[in-house]
Amino acid sequence: MDKLKIFGGKQLEGTVEIEGAKNAALPIIAAAIMADSSSVIRNVPPLSDVKTMLDILSSLGASCEFDEEKKVIKIDPAGIHSFTAPYDMVRKMRASICLLGPLLARFGRCSVSFPGGCVIGQRPIDLHIKGLRALNVDICIKHGYIEAVADNLKGNTVFLGGRFGSSVLATANVMLSAVKAKGTTIIESAACEPELVDLADFLIAMGADICNAGGHSITINGVTSLKGVDYTVIPDRIEAGTYILAGVITRSKIEVSKLKKEHLFALTDVLSFCGVGLNFSKDKVDVDALDTSFRPVDITTLPFPGFPTDLQAQMMAFMATVPGISVITEKIFPERFIHIAELNRMAADISLENSTAIIKGGSPLSGAPVMASDLRASAALVLSALVATGCTVINRIYHLDRGYWAMEEKLKSLGARIERINYE
Repeated sequence: MDKLKIFGGKQLEGTVEIEGAKNAALPIIAAAIMADSSSVIRNVPPLSDVKTMLDILSSLGASCEFDEEKKVIKIDPAGIHSFTAPYDMVRKMRASICLLGPLLARFGRCSVSFPGGCVIGQRPIDLHIKGLRALNVDICIKHGYIEAVADNLKGNTVFLGGRFGSSVLATANVMLSAVKAKGTTIIESAACEPELVDLADFLIAMGADICNAGGHSITINGVTSLKGVDYTVIPDRIEAGTYILAGVITRSKIEVSKLKKEHLFALTDVLSFCGVGLNFSKDKVDVDALDTSFRPVDITTLPFPGFPTDLQAQMMAFMATVPGISVITEKIFPERFIHIAELNRMAADISLENSTAIIKGGSPLSGAPVMASDLRASAALVLSALVATGCTVINRIYHLDRGYWAMEEKLKSLGARIERINYE
């Protein structure tokens, strides 16, 4: 099992390029099986989650070719003969749940194991089930599998508001099924995330009739067939935010390129308040954090366009280095705070009150052996290690590999002292 060894205390410099968005690519890859011909999907990072999704599609009978160097995938769904997504594969990641919609839309039936992924708190699938049942899907849970049959998908008005806001993957599943349903479907309280808009754009290119994706009310008029297309995935806003914060936490001046400014407003607004210099031009941003007199902040994570939960841990690492008291309230996954214990091992001073973290920042962080609990917690530990004194060893970095392509190589190119160690 690989580990990362990082010697902190070095400023970064240079340019880092952002990959395609993992959270957009995964449902798009799943949606490709709905077409009656092959699709080509570009700008797909060769992450372990992507490879898992392709393994699942291959197990169903689809032909999947992945040119990892060019980051291009070709999917031909013609050979699909199985409609069961098995536990051994699905358990590895949450996004495998988005196979429900495509399999129902194309084949009228499926059996998908309950999904796995990071341990960041309870993530129920009740909204998925509610939404699909509204489209005339017969759905039940048996032996750890979601079993569904749709002999006659029918459009309907579906409300997808949940306890912690809209659900991106539930919205995706309902939209994917509704594309082939008879009549019109209206999804109320739909998720607005850019990754969902990218999925809708992919489906529209295939021939779907979708209006107002990115708004809280999405209208889908069902169509009878979809064609394969050539499509390019949007940049990863979470990866972009993570590298921006890498520059900030190390008090560096770097350039982050191949991003979309409009996907990062919540983060850049907070960083501007803190006093970080950010200069955007076209698809890049110059990050100037050489001035160390930053201000603490009070942040609440919210669905897009609010502050993303997937940047909460990384932001917490930065605030641990800023003098004063910062507050971060987690509204999406209230239990997503396992990283606090590991950050405190590195001499951070963070306490937890229900779903709110209080960060007493400004004291130097120090290197320590730490354990990654999930994908974004892994990134937060890397950022902390970059600025900590001495050496930090981060264990269980397979989490990191699920969402960041060649992170240690990118950080090395910026001057970080980081190496991957294989302890097999």
